[in-house]
Amino acid sequence: MAEIEKEIERARAASGDELNTLIYHPVPAVLCALLDNPAFDETKLTLLLARKDLPAEILEEIGMCKALLKSYAVKKGLLLHPRTPRLIGLRLLKDLYLMDLVQFALSPGVSAELKRYAEEQIVARLPQLPLGQKITLARRGPCRVAGALVAEGHPQVLPIALDNPFLTESQVLKALAREKVAVNVVQALANHRKWSQSYNVRLAIVRNPSAPISVVLGFLPQLTVSDLRVLAEPGIVAENLRKYLQAEVRRRMLASPKHAARELATNGNASTAQPQDDQGADKKEYRGEGKRRAHGDGGPQEADDKA
Repeated sequence: MAEIEKEIERARAASGDELNTLIYHPVPAVLCALLDNPAFDETKLTLLLARKDLPAEILEEIGMCKALLKSYAVKKGLLLHPRTPRLIGLRLLKDLYLMDLVQFALSPGVSAELKRYAEEQIVARLPQLPLGQKITLARRGPCRVAGALVAEGHPQVLPIALDNPFLTESQVLKALAREKVAVNVVQALANHRKWSQSYNVRLAIVRNPSAPISVVLGFLPQLTVSDLRVLAEPGIVAENLRKYLQAEVRRRMLASPKHAARELATNGNASTAQPQDDQGADKKEYRGEGKRRAHGDGGPQEADDKA
């Protein structure tokens, strides 16, 4: 115990290289004593915050000291530390610069709550950002930011945001679910090489009142009968679109009643497998006919010849 007390007193009065050595001391009490040392400046504190094994009690001590938090570098180092207490992190997020917020939101060790809060902070700043920064965020911003930029629909930003590697289907659907969606957003999603292949995105585009009728009609043959029936119910889509939905359902039923019934019963899961099943049935029937002929059963024609 006496040895620890000596180390604590040493930490409070050390300077120069000795102070640099104490930054890596294993005892938390000694590290706390460093914070009381007048020679322990911003540079040395950021070196201390670079230690990934720093105890949470030291991080909490730093987070409670207003004098230390006057330094932006200290705020950033404290927030980016994986062991920083949640409440301190929430308090410091609003003070970060834009691109530091982006870095924080994309850090793999950040909790889901803090990541979401950081993304919300970025989205709240979007209206005030110049075009250049929006393009940068569209290219490498986190998923919620990319989704907000998609919904915003700026012609120079939208194509870049749609190619953002962090953009998720849920954010695309959220953008399409907004009360007022620009026509160019719907058109861009309908023509996009990735998002136009998503069934849920196609369905959301058909439901969207801003979708051009030409786009909607192009997607109708790709929807399941069960979804077409739901969309054709009153109040789901505009009345002028309902007649096209009803006509598509009738066309499916007349073209292949058995196929449409199966698709309706399985909620669309059999829509891709049915053509293969039909082909398999044809092949089985063909093989069965071949076997009958091989055994001398020539069918009705042979029976007539024998007669």
